Amino acid sequence: MSYVPRLLHKLLFMFSLAVVCASLYFILSGCCDFILVDTAKHLKQTSQLLPLTELFQRNNASFEKRATVGVRSASRVGSAGATGAVGAQSSNAGKDWTATRRLPQAIIIGVKKGGTRALLEFLRLHPDIRALGTEPHFFDRHYSRGLNWYRNLMPKALEGQVVLEKTPRYFVTADSPGRIHAMSQEVKLIVVVRDPVTRAISDYTQIISKTPGVPSFETLTFHNGTEEALKVDSMWSPIWIGLYALHLERWLAYFPLEQIHFVHGERLVSDPAGELGRVQDFLGLQRIITDKHFYFNKTKGFPCLKKPEGSSKPHCLGRTKGRPHADIHPQIILRLRQFYQPHNLRFYQMTGQDFGW
Repeated sequence: MSYVPRLLHKLLFMFSLAVVCASLYFILSGCCDFILVDTAKHLKQTSQLLPLTELFQRNNASFEKRATVGVRSASRVGSAGATGAVGAQSSNAGKDWTATRRLPQAIIIGVKKGGTRALLEFLRLHPDIRALGTEPHFFDRHYSRGLNWYRNLMPKALEGQVVLEKTPRYFVTADSPGRIHAMSQEVKLIVVVRDPVTRAISDYTQIISKTPGVPSFETLTFHNGTEEALKVDSMWSPIWIGLYALHLERWLAYFPLEQIHFVHGERLVSDPAGELGRVQDFLGLQRIITDKHFYFNKTKGFPCLKKPEGSSKPHCLGRTKGRPHADIHPQIILRLRQFYQPHNLRFYQMTGQDFGW
């Protein structure tokens, strides 16, 4: 009888143990399934997010690549600009929106028939010079229109570029020095001077080409129309303009001599690159215009541009430049040289340069 209770006790124990094990099994199985499902969901979400992450990374890399290429391209264009006009203008092309109109920082103020047009055309080869092509005559004829009118005539320029205009009449106009000084005390002035006798003959040649029936050079040069009286009419415009010392005196009342650069007109023909080099130095610019830009035209007796801006062909100035002068008797030329000699010597003393006329 005692054997049976012990057996039942063992069976109950085993049944309880089985129940406990089964419970543990189901509990553990359910937990693992939950973890697996959660893990599966996480992996599914990760697999969906991964392409978006890769896409962002790829787009970001593409942007950085384009930015790098743009910087390198701009750097290459800028470097090319330092070596010549075309490259520099290309580098400025993307900056055109920053260009503004401003008053000139440099003015070619004279002299008529001295070579001012040639100088202007040569200077326009420089990428850091923005020059007005026509003569505005603001300080001698249109001053009443105001500085805003004058400014609006100027070409647009970027920061660092020099705005330039040319009006040869300024040099001999009494009011021009004071008016220009009122605009800017720092403006740089350029004067192209030439042998005053040759300049007067060139001036007369232009006059008779435009006005037929003008009296002879001899008639206009001397008071009574003959060379024998030895009385030169210094008030006749072609003679009066050549009195350089007289006109310079007015300018020195407003501007220091170091603010005025004198271009040797004869050397501008014989050595254009040398004269242009000195002008570039005066304007504080890199010497970009050199011998390679010029060739000498034997027919005109004048230097021409090999390849001017925006053209692949050589370019000489107009037919009126380098044209033959009127035939003047040697005795009249000699008398004029005697007349100008004291004026020239005074001009040399004022400028500190001997032009050899």
